Amino acid sequence: QVELVESGGDLVQPGGSLRLSCAASEFLYSSYNVSWYRQGPGKKRELVATIFSSSSATTYADAVKGRFTISRDNTKTTVYLQRNSLKSDDTAVYYCQAQNIWRTRTYWGQGTQVTVSS
Repeated sequence: QVELVESGGDLVQPGGSLRLSCAASEFLYSSYNVSWYRQGPGKKRELVATIFSSSSATTYADAVKGRFTISRDNTKTTVYLQRNSLKSDDTAVYYCQAQNIWRTRTYWGQGTQVTVSS
């Protein structure tokens, strides 16, 4: 069983920056794609960004393009989400998801709360 632990959530002012971390219990990035999702108050969970295992290519939701950056540190089995120019609409619980490239196994973290408010 793979465990994912998110951290870095906090209260931040609009326009501020914050980096979230997702630490995996084992090295899995050679065959797993890792994504960040978020769920705002009264909203459905939505995909924010993905980093692909083989190529390290990345994709982003339109709402965060140019402001968020997903990256990984293979030696630490950690994936990061750097978020800049934060807006109130970015307030949400952020979840880390790891899914193998065959889409037969999916793991979720417990989530970390980010609140953007003055």
